[in-house]
Amino acid sequence: MAGNVVNLNRFRKKKQREEKAKQAEINRIRHGRTKAEKERERTERERAARALEGKRLEDPASSEPPAEG
Repeated sequence: MAGNVVNLNRFRKKKQREEKAKQAEINRIRHGRTKAEKERERTERERAARALEGKRLEDPASSEPPAEG
C-alpha cells in the first residue's frame, strides 16, 4: 500500500519554474529583439553613416548658400 513519496516543495518549485519559463517566452515574443540584435543593428547603422560621410564630395558647412547682406 506504500505509494511513491512526493516532495510537495520540489513539485511546487518545479511548477513555478515552468510557469516562469512560459512567461519569459511570452515576454521575449512580445518585446522583440535581444540585446545582441539591437547592438548589431546600431553598429551597422553607425558603419553605414561613416561610409556615407566618407563619400561626400563637399563639406556640409560649405553647402550652405552665401549670406547676402
